[in-house]
Amino acid sequence: MAISQPTPVDLPVIGGPRLSCERVDAARNRRLLLAAAQTLIDDNGAAAVTMDAVARAAGVGKGTVFRRFGNRTGLMRALLDHSESDLQQAMLSGPEPLGPGAHPLDRLVAYGRARLKMTIDHLDVLLEANSDDPDRLSHPVWTMSTQHVKILLRQLGFSGGLDVLAHAVQVPLDAITVRHLLAVVELTHAQIADDWEHMVRDLAAGAS
Repeated sequence: MAISQPTPVDLPVIGGPRLSCERVDAARNRRLLLAAAQTLIDDNGAAAVTMDAVARAAGVGKGTVFRRFGNRTGLMRALLDHSESDLQQAMLSGPEPLGPGAHPLDRLVAYGRARLKMTIDHLDVLLEANSDDPDRLSHPVWTMSTQHVKILLRQLGFSGGLDVLAHAVQVPLDAITVRHLLAVVELTHAQIADDWEHMVRDLAAGAS
């Protein structure tokens, strides 16, 4: 299998520029609102998170929540930013095999397992955030992940159809698919992870 050398690529950093530009008080209010929303989820599930409920829990007016996040989808997505930022930093500069330096196939497998764990850990929030967002595949989280997968696939020797292939590889890691595999197909987290890894390794073997 021909492994190409990594090419430096600037990927968008989720959550970085936004927070660095915020005023201190705005950042503090944002943390307060997100903490209130997370408490509601921990206590009653994602369905309990409404703009009214978050405002009451945080002790602010509802208008403050709308101004900060725009709508409920914006609020739910903001809840995911911290975990997503941690995952991205691990991909870009963390230790092997998720971070740079490992064989691209090992990095791809590590990414898939990390992405699946995050999806399952935040499944309710992801399902809520994606439920009424027709442009979710254009969200920076998905586009960054797709770019990362494309880079690894290219390093594994794939050349054509990388956009379609990168999306196809990630479909089993998406919240809607994961919910189906867990609830309907009745697979466990470990089974999904192992089956996904087998699929990716078989796919990579075909590129040799």
